[in-house]
Amino acid sequence: MPQFKTSRRALLAGAAATLAAPGLVRAQDAFPNKQIKFIVPYTPAGATDNISRIVMAKVSEMLGQQVLIDNRAGGGGTIGTDALAKAAPDGYTIGLITISMFCMAPALYSKLPYDPVKDFSPMAGMSVWPNMLVVHPSIPAKTVPELIALLKANPGKYNMASSGSGTTIHLAGEMFKQLTGTDMVHVPYKGSAGAMQDLIAGNVHIMFDNMPSCWPHVQAGKLRALGVTSRERNKAAPDVPAIIEFVPNYVVEVWMGFGGPADVPQPIVDKLAAVGTKALEDPDVKAKFAALGSDPWPMAPKGLQDRIVSEIAVWAPIVKASGAKVDG
Repeated sequence: MPQFKTSRRALLAGAAATLAAPGLVRAQDAFPNKQIKFIVPYTPAGATDNISRIVMAKVSEMLGQQVLIDNRAGGGGTIGTDALAKAAPDGYTIGLITISMFCMAPALYSKLPYDPVKDFSPMAGMSVWPNMLVVHPSIPAKTVPELIALLKANPGKYNMASSGSGTTIHLAGEMFKQLTGTDMVHVPYKGSAGAMQDLIAGNVHIMFDNMPSCWPHVQAGKLRALGVTSRERNKAAPDVPAIIEFVPNYVVEVWMGFGGPADVPQPIVDKLAAVGTKALEDPDVKAKFAALGSDPWPMAPKGLQDRIVSEIAVWAPIVKASGAKVDG
């Protein structure tokens, strides 16, 4: 008798699922039929925010539904990223996937509120760019070797601003200190915009900022660029050398994509991935990226997931060697 009841319950559950399936399929086919929220876990006006707005404006146009940017800054990006992990898995809340919050954070935080591998549905890549080593014009160094010499002669005298502890901007500086044997005082801010404002004002001295954020200020003469963190010079700034030309093994490439919480239905993942990738082919999007020193970074859901897993392994020993920790 118990076996019969169990089987009957299973049959009823299966029948209910079968009856519900057409409605579920119709809902997925109709997606999206309302506004989509896109969580950016940083303050407005930084590189991640700027690029998110460029791409999502085109995605909005292609989907015929508004994609509203929702800035959720704080906790070095963990607050907004955790909000994404805990959102309803219906495709109507998506957000940034960044190298810092998914690949560096596991080694920086003693306990993250989310699992970067298990708690998300990666969808598509968006952009890749270098960081740029920029200094206030009052700093006498005009080249990377001159800056290294200046820092070695004055340990602890100069400040290094970042958009927050554990961000790529912070760790790019920590890697530079580690590989050059120099010492700078880290000054974390609650986002790139505040750090950049103080750097331009001369309240801090040095920053390894995301190139899309700082390059316009370099062009305007407000900052001096000494190097980029990519393997080669950036085509938007060919006269600015790659730091690796002077510091062996120094490479930091920043990438960002987007996704949703775990268990978003695959048809919705596929639709958003296709639209996001198609947006990167738009000439206007490409032109805006190029002006910021960034490149389109098309990446399928599986490729983005694999990149997260592989770079967690890459950054763990680098973070450990730097001694950088955000908590604990």
